[in-house]
Amino acid sequence: MAVGKEIRGKIKSVENTKKITKAMEMVAASKMRKAQERMRHARPYSDKVRNIAANLGKANPEYTHPFMKRNDAKAAGFIVVTTDKGLCGGMNTNVLRAVTSKLREFQAAGITPQTVAIGNKGFGFLNRIGAQVVSHVTQLGDTPHLDKLIGPVKVLLDAYAQGKVSAVYLSYTKFINTMRQEPVVEQLLPLTSETLKADEGEHGWDYIYEPDAQSVIDELLVRYVEALVYQAVAENMASEQSARMVAMKAATDNAGNVIAELKLVYNKTRQAAITKELSEIVAGAAAV
Repeated sequence: MAVGKEIRGKIKSVENTKKITKAMEMVAASKMRKAQERMRHARPYSDKVRNIAANLGKANPEYTHPFMKRNDAKAAGFIVVTTDKGLCGGMNTNVLRAVTSKLREFQAAGITPQTVAIGNKGFGFLNRIGAQVVSHVTQLGDTPHLDKLIGPVKVLLDAYAQGKVSAVYLSYTKFINTMRQEPVVEQLLPLTSETLKADEGEHGWDYIYEPDAQSVIDELLVRYVEALVYQAVAENMASEQSARMVAMKAATDNAGNVIAELKLVYNKTRQAAITKELSEIVAGAAAV
């Protein structure tokens, strides 16, 4: 039964694949909970920094930070956040499709896009399509570290402050819930008054500055933009683990279906072989 042996080999192979996908599903579920907690814990920090920066700007209207000034440079920056690894469904494909559409839109308008790649998948994709990658960072692991992100991102932040790019956009996959993640391309710079909302109320806010108000505002807005990038990476990592868990569960279920179908084929083949042997025995006995 050479055919039966071949089917048994296929069944064994699919069963091994099912064990791997099941293990990856369980690992992704464990990492997903930690990534979600990290993402939610990062939100209050960025919200508080934004409020303080808005209050400082309101208390010192005579000073405008470079991040809040517009310019007419014929270049735009894109920070593209993707994963380092695959096996997470169409997550990277969706965000890269949105980025590609935006890049073509700017190129058609005569604006040169400059990109910063965070994550191996986005870095490889941007190189393949011939995009200008001014800096990149990969192999972030399961925990985002701000010290790894500051260097690559600072390239575009400095370019904007010097008037070399007219805007900076941040693209990542936003975590909605375990079953739903959305690709996002949002404007990071210039910061607008709508982005920075001061605390509501009739009283005015002011602070005791050290060394002076301008230095504090400069440092605070840089920290705020860095916090937005960190939050985007944290959201992307939570989305990655959720998408991988769902993808691996679907792969495990599909493997189970394939195994059931192969076993049915094997049983039919085995039954046909037994029936054939019995028929030959009966025929032989009748001939005798």
